Amino acid sequence: MPPLPVSPLKHKSQAVIAVIGNPNTGKSALFNLLTGMRQKVANYPGVTVEKRVGKLSIGEQSFQLVDLPGTYSLSAHSPDERAAVDVLLGRISDMPPPDAVLVVVDATNIKRNLFVATEILELGIPVVIALNMIDIAEVKNISINVEALAARLGVTVIPTIASAAGQESLEPLKAALAKAASETIQNPWFLLADVKKSAENLMTELSQELTREGTNAETKPVETKPVETKPVTVFEVHRALIDKGGETEKHLVELFGKTLSQRLQTHREQLTTGQTLAERDAHERYDYITKTLEGIIQTSIDSEQRSWSERVDQVVSHPVLGSLLFLLVMATVFQAVFAWATPLMDLIDGATTWVTGLIYTVLPDGGALASLLADGVVAGVGSVVIFLPQILILFTFIIVLEDSGYMARAAFLMDRSMRWCGLSGHSFVPMLSSFACAVPAIMGTRVIPNPRDRIATIMAAPFMTCSARLPIYALLIAAFIPQNHYFYGLINLQGLVLLSLYLLGIAGGVMTAFLLKRTILHGSAPSFLMELPPYRTPNFKSVLVRLLERGKAFLVRAGTVIFFVSVIVWALAYFPRSEILAADFEKQKLAIENNIPVETERAQAIVRLENELDAAQMEQSLLGRMGKTIAPLFKPLGWDWKLSAAVIASFPAREVVIAVLGTTYAVGGDLDAEDETLRNRVRNAAWPDGTKVFSPAIAIGLMVFYALCLQCAATVAVIRRETNSWRWPAFAWLYMTTLGYLGALACAQFA
Repeated sequence: MPPLPVSPLKHKSQAVIAVIGNPNTGKSALFNLLTGMRQKVANYPGVTVEKRVGKLSIGEQSFQLVDLPGTYSLSAHSPDERAAVDVLLGRISDMPPPDAVLVVVDATNIKRNLFVATEILELGIPVVIALNMIDIAEVKNISINVEALAARLGVTVIPTIASAAGQESLEPLKAALAKAASETIQNPWFLLADVKKSAENLMTELSQELTREGTNAETKPVETKPVETKPVTVFEVHRALIDKGGETEKHLVELFGKTLSQRLQTHREQLTTGQTLAERDAHERYDYITKTLEGIIQTSIDSEQRSWSERVDQVVSHPVLGSLLFLLVMATVFQAVFAWATPLMDLIDGATTWVTGLIYTVLPDGGALASLLADGVVAGVGSVVIFLPQILILFTFIIVLEDSGYMARAAFLMDRSMRWCGLSGHSFVPMLSSFACAVPAIMGTRVIPNPRDRIATIMAAPFMTCSARLPIYALLIAAFIPQNHYFYGLINLQGLVLLSLYLLGIAGGVMTAFLLKRTILHGSAPSFLMELPPYRTPNFKSVLVRLLERGKAFLVRAGTVIFFVSVIVWALAYFPRSEILAADFEKQKLAIENNIPVETERAQAIVRLENELDAAQMEQSLLGRMGKTIAPLFKPLGWDWKLSAAVIASFPAREVVIAVLGTTYAVGGDLDAEDETLRNRVRNAAWPDGTKVFSPAIAIGLMVFYALCLQCAATVAVIRRETNSWRWPAFAWLYMTTLGYLGALACAQFA
């Protein structure tokens, strides 16, 4: 293709450059190298897809880089891919159309990667191609004539290395981007000339209708869709003709009404000659790419390098050996999550305790204000932030495994196991992420192309045992499950119970997906297409940037949703206050101070008295009254009002249950699951007739309840955001709560 003609330079305060490419091309790593920490993550307005925007400075010029979701073509089939197309076509309300596009191409797989590049060339936007991972291509003895490739494509091609070693390749790339962003292409090139002619005719008709009538009255604009009403382009109509039922056609139907589908079909029938337009487009595009690459790429197969990669893949992708390796990797990951995070979690816990004590020192008679700040805000948010080390460690492993190339192979391996329940390998990474926290896992389902598969994965993800469930398991297992050992001490009964709870969560998620995919989400079997990337060393800077993004997202959640929930739970547990109880406490405290001479014994007695006062105040608080009101509902499960109150308090966030149990059982709210006093109080809790509240069966039932029930306001909120409907979060909450109740009932009645 000859060089595309360009118009005189444009003048803008800040040019926008879109970065796009196939998945696993190192696109995001290159974006991170170009922008560093000068980037922010948000959602496109009105939709659930994240946008990553960074600042790139070249000399005195400043550019805005937009990292688009990875895609194999502009025939969008998922929310991520549609967002990429919307940005390129200037449909995003708060973002101007890009002035240039950086297409990142894997140098080891140029033919496949150039498919989307040729589609972007038809947009009429200046293009720069980054021939990325050129170092890996050299290792594989792939020689590329970069100058000839640039001449044939008519665009600038820059070899790059998306790692610290490739910093010197960034300067030519920056210069090329600055030049491209100042140009405008005239008369963009198209494949399928007859389709283009038909698209031009239809575009003229549609533009006249849009100018004359605006959006068609036949349909109402979707409130949450950030689409601007502007004249359609040849490219849009061209893609709508080729991609029958695709996202571009859906967009045009939103503007012009359902009759447009028939008009498009009429044009397709006139243009179809034995093949569909999509088949013709794919064949002609690959024919063009093949001719373009003739004589450009020289490959000398290195048998040693090839055999090394193949030998590794023979193990990693083997049904048996690969599965064993996967289990070993996952065991290592989770062992690290729980072992390495402990010192940091202890540090956060100590800081939370110190801040809480400081508040009571500064406000010794602060009353409700001091309690709100210490017990509501600091303790509530601290109970969530304490899990940040575990989440960061887990995501570090996930990011490193993704960037090294292993995660794609694990997804391919797990696709065989997940297909029977109606899911594909696309669901593997989100489900894995759920073991840290369901919120980022549900957000990660955006990569799943099929909406039914995406919703099924969203419904299954909250069943995975997240970090917030662990304190509850730790308390109840230590209190009621004996430390029996089997097989010469190699197997511990407490460990088996914990493993069983993890497996129960996995079974719940898998069976939920299985049932949904065969009922309300019934559809064709999901297809799974994923190119296996080459093995490579992860870039430290890129890993750090992505890790900080995940950590920031989690902290925002802790600082917003959990803050709000903590304040509500505190208010329910604090109000109303009984003046009679407070006056009686002062009398007993005065008696202790006068009658116990030893200072340490006196201090311990006062602490016990304070805990008993807190328990009494809790009993007559709104939360205590609510617990007593619904206690008959939970009595078949063997729960008393104290346990019922704790469960109510933990519905918004299950992390608070330990603190609530500590208060209701007069131990104090400032403790953790390892507190032996709380364990003893729970063991010895009794009904009015002296019967023990807890037994191993009741304790197991409570753990089953927490394993199956959806007790996380942040998860409910993110399901609402990702599905754009309250129907699915309401269904998830009712369905999982019912399962949890029935599971606990079965344990109590039949154990």
